[in-house]
Amino acid sequence: MTARVGVVTFPGSLDDGDAARAVRIAGAEPVRLWHGDPELHGVDAVVLPGGFSYGDYLRCGAIARFAPVMETIVDAARGGLPVLGICNGFQILCEAHLLPGALTRNQHLHFRNRDQVLRIEAVGTAWTNAFQPGQEVLIPVKNGEGCYVADPATLDRLEAEGRVVARYVGGNPNGSQRDIAAITNEAGNVVGIMPHPEHAVEALTGPSLDGLGFFTSVLKHLVGAPA
Repeated sequence: MTARVGVVTFPGSLDDGDAARAVRIAGAEPVRLWHGDPELHGVDAVVLPGGFSYGDYLRCGAIARFAPVMETIVDAARGGLPVLGICNGFQILCEAHLLPGALTRNQHLHFRNRDQVLRIEAVGTAWTNAFQPGQEVLIPVKNGEGCYVADPATLDRLEAEGRVVARYVGGNPNGSQRDIAAITNEAGNVVGIMPHPEHAVEALTGPSLDGLGFFTSVLKHLVGAPA
């Protein structure tokens, strides 16, 4: 049976179509979810895509966090549903308190759009089990508020618990503390990543195929998950 992966569309979402395409290329069925509909329609996993939900007003992700669909996703994630937040989706996960810390204005105050090398450090998550520890991947980054920050105790805890999923290599594009590009929750089912793996799934349009591993990982995870 083909896995069904939901992709949420908020007002201002930009990369929901790209995320749905990545899900399809990975071998799953993308299911479009609407911000105003609390139903998840039986999906096996969820992607919160990049973009500018609700125009990034108030604070990136701060309004989206209260969308009806997010109330359901938060409960489901706490019950083990795999959730991947990409860029704006990462911001939403932090605002929803599914992940610690926050994403703030890039330290240099400029929008950054470039192909970025990452080092995968945690491969035990639902979204990274297709990678090898220390594997370097090339994935586009594009953000203006991508600087990950947290208090020292939180950063130390993420490090100690192996919850830093990926770090920037060859230059930090936004000033994120400890070069953090992606993190996970304690259970490993929720991952937030600032770069865009959905833009690195086809040779025609991406700098590599390295992003595909995030989407094939969740399929592998679902096959091994208890019924």
